[in-house]
Amino acid sequence: MLKKVWGMLATVGLLITLLLVGCSSSQGTKETANKPTESNKAQEAKLKLIEEGTLSFASSGLYKPFNFKKDGQLTGFDVEIGNEIAKRMGLKPKPVTNPWETIIQGLKGNKYDAIIGSMSITPERAAQVDFTDPYYISGAQIFVSESNNTITSKEDLKDKTIGVVQSSTFKDLAAKYTSKVKSFPSDVYALQDLPPGRLDAVITDKMVGINAINEQNVKLKTVGELLYEDKIGMAVNKGNTELLNQMNKALADMIKDGTYEKISMKWFNRNILK
Repeated sequence: MLKKVWGMLATVGLLITLLLVGCSSSQGTKETANKPTESNKAQEAKLKLIEEGTLSFASSGLYKPFNFKKDGQLTGFDVEIGNEIAKRMGLKPKPVTNPWETIIQGLKGNKYDAIIGSMSITPERAAQVDFTDPYYISGAQIFVSESNNTITSKEDLKDKTIGVVQSSTFKDLAAKYTSKVKSFPSDVYALQDLPPGRLDAVITDKMVGINAINEQNVKLKTVGELLYEDKIGMAVNKGNTELLNQMNKALADMIKDGTYEKISMKWFNRNILK
């Protein structure tokens, strides 16, 4: 009888021990799941982020429809691209604004992790920051009235009246094709003179013209290829190779799975990487 009692007690003791071990293991698993793993921390350290778990990226906030404020919130094409890249990197997106004239200095001063604000890739800028692959392409584009069928290439600009914004490189470009160059204080004013026939063509930035078509409903169309190309990239601090590589991978994945085109179509009714 005594042996039987001791056997029952031993069995109960074993069950209690197993139960306690199981609870401890389960609790440990939950705690581990809720904490950043060492590998995640090490990975973020390589990214050299300003704030743990967050990708902060800057734009001027004044370049509609790329980056601007609506109802107090920063939005636009650049912002949506930045948000998506951050999420694909497993980070919280944090779009911020900075005056354009000091935006590179802000990056170098570690105010934010990247610039995603429609910055053209130039040799002068590339000497100060590292650029990702281009996330859209702009440049000098010929625009004519939607009803104009006489100008179908740059060769057709000879002796035509071309509108440009004053004090711009477009003025010198237009002078290669005609002596009839008319300057305007704003690209929009020049573009609005196309449908009434006061101008034959306008040479301006591709995205400025596309925005006039989409936002102001100006009846225009593009002519031919870009006269010259501006590649727009995202910028990170010099030497932040891991962050650069991961942003490039996220961008490539977005393009491959159609997410990029979906965002581009939302804002421009076209794929602006093409």
